[in-house]
Amino acid sequence: MTDHMPLSRYTADYAGQDPLRLAVAAAVDAVAKASIEISDLIGCGALAGITGEAQGAQNADGDVQKDLDVRADEIVRAALKSVSWAALASEEAETADIRDGGLLDIAYDPLDGSSNIETNMTVGTIFSIMPTSKGTTPFMQKGSAQVAAGFVVYGPQTSLVLTLGDGVDIFTLDRAAGSYKRIRQRVQIPAECSEYAINASNHRHWEAPVRDFVEECLAGADGPRGKNFNMRWIAALVAEAYRILIRGGVFLYPSDARKGYADGRLRLVYEAHPMAFIVEQAGGGATTGRVRILDLAPTAIHQRVPLIMGSISKVRRIEAMHLDARAGQAQAAAE
Repeated sequence: MTDHMPLSRYTADYAGQDPLRLAVAAAVDAVAKASIEISDLIGCGALAGITGEAQGAQNADGDVQKDLDVRADEIVRAALKSVSWAALASEEAETADIRDGGLLDIAYDPLDGSSNIETNMTVGTIFSIMPTSKGTTPFMQKGSAQVAAGFVVYGPQTSLVLTLGDGVDIFTLDRAAGSYKRIRQRVQIPAECSEYAINASNHRHWEAPVRDFVEECLAGADGPRGKNFNMRWIAALVAEAYRILIRGGVFLYPSDARKGYADGRLRLVYEAHPMAFIVEQAGGGATTGRVRILDLAPTAIHQRVPLIMGSISKVRRIEAMHLDARAGQAQAAAE
């Protein structure tokens, strides 16, 4: 039976009297507070002046900003103002904010899936927290340095998925109380699955291992996998990740042959790293196809990366197909 523990008590129990943990707890609580305001804003939509229309500007990564992108960034930034951070990075800012004396480096995507706003589909907020490292450029540590990560899904329910490095719990917003309460504990992704998510319109641009994996799935019960699969695509990373946590599956946003997609499209620091941390804490896997996501150390805040994540059996299968392809290429070159 789920205990419905309030998030504030959960973070307080985690923190104790440890200075670093107290800072982490304060950061999580601040993002949660910001997300409630964002959820209310999304719920009002056009009545609050939120239309989902482009603002005629681009963010630091070259994506067209929507009105809610800007407002969500302002809300999260304001909520984190009193938190003990040394570096703060947002998708909506070209460079990180730096200040002395803080204990944490916090990176966030204030509004994942913003292209879904005007069609009233799922969007979310993603965040990553790691201890600041003296002598190291902020956000250039491996993903394994994270001490906390989470994301908020603004869907039929507003839910916060959180790991503090010891499993994954899910909290849902109790609107009457104005706070989050736990609804799932120790979430584990099923090792096997019958769903996969990928934008199939890019089939012709994929590398052979990705194409081969999808074609195995399409072959269904008559193919090498011996079972039928369903394909999903919501176009919001938070929604894809939430579905995988609840019922398993695998999500693929690979690199491909299109201009600007050679290194994938998702951002390592504030999208792939936190998602990989969460997925691994829930018993799943996250990879580029060739390298474990949490083993990657960024070279730039807005660095892009391929991301394949989800049920461990499928992630391992896709990795094996990439390795087989690489081995075949090496053998061909040697001949």
